[in-house]
Amino acid sequence: MNNQNDKFYFTAAQLIEILKAMPQDLPVLVSGYESDYENFYHPVIRKMKHKPDTPYFEGEFQPAQDGDKETFDAVILARVVRDD
Repeated sequence: MNNQNDKFYFTAAQLIEILKAMPQDLPVLVSGYESDYENFYHPVIRKMKHKPDTPYFEGEFQPAQDGDKETFDAVILARVVRDD
């Protein structure tokens, strides 16, 4: 991650290298809420579940809990949450 003028971000080249090291058949999911854009944390692989009937602001994918059925692994790009 780069630091320039107190703004942290990954370059496209850095992100490509990180993703190359991950299983190439995994889906990629991003966190989000409301509008505009934020930086994101280092990509990670997490076990997820699909719940398409949730409200749009909660997202249709959630982290899986122990005992959940029909889970899958995904690469997660989680946005940085600021506490302004």
